[in-house]
Amino acid sequence: LAQATTRLRVGVLVTGIHYRHPAVLANMASALDIVSDGRLELGIGAGWNEEESGAYGIELGSIKERFDRFEEACQVLKGLLSQDTTTFDGRFYQLKDARNEPKGPQRPHPPICIGGSGEKRTLRITAQYADHWNFVGGPPEEFARKRDVLARHCADIGRDPGEISLSAHIRLGADLDYDKVIEEAAALGAEGLGLAIVYLPLPHDPAVLEPLADKIRASGLLDSKAR
Repeated sequence: LAQATTRLRVGVLVTGIHYRHPAVLANMASALDIVSDGRLELGIGAGWNEEESGAYGIELGSIKERFDRFEEACQVLKGLLSQDTTTFDGRFYQLKDARNEPKGPQRPHPPICIGGSGEKRTLRITAQYADHWNFVGGPPEEFARKRDVLARHCADIGRDPGEISLSAHIRLGADLDYDKVIEEAAALGAEGLGLAIVYLPLPHDPAVLEPLADKIRASGLLDSKAR
């Protein structure tokens, strides 16, 4: 269901932006892109886990504050990952002639993935800054509706929605119903999904991988464009 590649990507999916200053995250991302030989895909989000944030003493903020901060962070990240210097004067972040060197091999920057389905802000920010949109999961009809909202946001800024790859979460339940996973992936694929991310049941057991792979191969979903 995804574009062919001979190298596995190193995915960070997704980190809440409030856990690290985006300048720190940009430096970490560049280092990982270098050591992985250009295989990093950086997933970022506005943050949601109130219990964890409170336990760590990290301020999460209101929903509006989260997204205001997130939008600023996206601008900071893209600047530091792609430009020689970045100057930014926002409410949450201020940078002056900031550098991030050395950068990773991917140009103009490692692909940025944004996960979520909020129509007013998440998908608008995705249209503006992301290379990959991750749908958190749901029926094909919901995926298609959110996909169309994303396309409209792209149209508003003159961007081709085809530049943004599409993924979704699919869960293999404790009953190990592999056929259900295949059916869900096929239904989402018919609506334009490019990558199905299969969550495995707890406790994690590698024994589930081979029968899952066999079912995927037998389904015909994989072709010369798949990974």
